[in-house]
Formats: sequence, C-alpha cells, structure tokens
Amino acid sequence: MIKLINFSRVFRTSDIETTAINSIDLHVAKGEFLAIMGPSGCGKSTLLSILGMLDSPSSGEYRFMEQDIANHSEKQLSHLRKTSLGIVFQSFNLIDDLTVYENVELPLQYQKISASERKPRVDAILKRMKLDHRAAHLPQQLSGGQQQRVAVARALVINPKLILADEPTGNLDSTNGKEVMQMLKEINDEGTTVIMVTHSETDALFSHRIVRLFDGQIISNPINTIVKGA
Repeated sequence: MIKLINFSRVFRTSDIETTAINSIDLHVAKGEFLAIMGPSGCGKSTLLSILGMLDSPSSGEYRFMEQDIANHSEKQLSHLRKTSLGIVFQSFNLIDDLTVYENVELPLQYQKISASERKPRVDAILKRMKLDHRAAHLPQQLSGGQQQRVAVARALVINPKLILADEPTGNLDSTNGKEVMQMLKEINDEGTTVIMVTHSETDALFSHRIVRLFDGQIISNPINTIVKGA
C-alpha cells in the first residue's frame, strides 16, 4: 500500500541544515498495523506528517496505492487526504464550537456528500463508538477518553483506506488508552491499514510490526508476517 524508497526530508534555513529523515526505505502492506517508535526528535512526527501528505520529501519516492505522489499538485493531495486518510491526533483537534455530531460530520461536508447521506453515516459511527447519546454535546463537555473516541469516529466516517494515529493515547489514562487501542485494533482487523506513532511499548504490542527510528534512520524493521496485500 505504501512504499518509501530512498526517502529523505531535510529542513534548511539560511544558516542551518537539519536532516529529519535520512534515506530510508519502508514498505507497509494493505491491512497492516504498523507502530513507529523512537526517542523524541528522531523523525517520527516528520515521517507521519509526510505519510499524511501534509509535508513533502526532499528526495526519494513516496508511493501510495501504486501512485508516486511526490509530484502531485496540492489539489490532488487534498483529494487523497479527503477520501483515503483518517488522522487521529494526540490532542484530539476537535473544533470547540461544533457539537460531537458536527465534528464527525465535517469530513463528509468537505467531500460535498449530501445531508441525506451524511446523517446515517454519522449516526452509525457515533453508535459504534458508543457516543450517540453525546451527539449534541460540545467537546469541552466530554471526558478525554470520549473526546478521543470522537476523533476516531471523525477519522472513520469517510471509510478511509489508511488511519494515521499520532500518540493516540498520550493524553489518556490507562483505562481510556486501552479502550482506544482496542478500537484501533478492531478497525485494523476489519481491513483498514493503521500506522501509529507511539512512545508506549504497551500500545505498540497491538501492532503487527514495530519500526524503530533513531536520528532519522530506521534501526529496526522486522519482516512483517501479516501481509494482506501490496
């Protein structure tokens, strides 16, 4: 599903050049659950940002579903993000002035899906996340665990091919964190590819494979034994 080939990201200013990702190769199969680990500053967030098409590599190839997207226009990248990617952030990134229902509905509005089609999809995902009774609440009226479930619902409502999760349990207690991880595992078991950045060895055990980064390079990349597609 994803292939990074001789892939680098270098940040340059007038005085300083910083290599965040240094000539890595990485393949992620369709249906895989991949955890990316490493110390702060090793390049995890940069890598996730590029995988999410929010940043671009300085060199090398990024192939997503057989498309080399390195030279895609912003319009093409935006279309891929809207239709293929769901992103779950550590800080939830919910819109405070919108209700739970409206936060989850928003990605479908970006896709210009009709209101009559949006409603059953939002209702179904809120019920699945056990949030249907909170649909009219604002984010600040929810617990941290509930807010993260809203963020997962928002990521899932578009039926994405890939979920990117950035420290999804970082702001949660252990009970709520385990619940979110169980949700991600369930989503993956149904066939959605999941790539997660985490500092938690416990959370990483939910994955099929753990890739470890250090100073922008992959230092551990075991063979994936659960290959469901290219």
